[in-house]
Formats: sequence, structure tokens, C-alpha cells
Amino acid sequence: MTTTNEIADKIASEQNLTKAQAKTIVESVFKQIADAAQAGVETSIPSFGKFKVKETAERDGRNPATGATIKIAASKKLTFAAGKSLKDALNG
Repeated sequence: MTTTNEIADKIASEQNLTKAQAKTIVESVFKQIADAAQAGVETSIPSFGKFKVKETAERDGRNPATGATIKIAASKKLTFAAGKSLKDALNG
């Protein structure tokens, strides 16, 4: 698993920045993606992928312990779809 600090460390060494500067940049990028998602806006990063919000409708489900039918509330979730070049890198 890669953490925010590990990403920032790699950027700092590649771009000749301090670790603190790189971490601020990484956190800012993640915040911009989160803010866009909260506003319902898709974020597209060419050659990497797209982040977008998907809404799920209320639906019926089952309690696995009792088998009783329950209502699962409508919700939103953030999805990621890898771009073509990232897919190619993973599979090639």
C-alpha cells in the first residue's frame, strides 16, 4: 500500500522539493478531487482516469443473520474508472 507520505516523499525527491511542500501539494490535489465530488462534478485526469459520483437508489436487501427484508437507503459513492494508458500499463 502506498500512503500520502510515501507519494509526497517520491514527489519531493523527483521535483527537488521539501517533503512538507510535496505533502501540501499532494493533499491539495486530493482535496480538489473531494471538493469536486461533493459538488457532483467529475474529475478527469488525462492518461490516469476519471473520478465521478454515482448515485444508488433505495433498494430492498436482506439481513444475513435473520433473512428479514430491510430497506437500504439511497446513497452516493465515488467511483474511479482507469484511463486507457493506465489500463494498458497494468496489462502490458
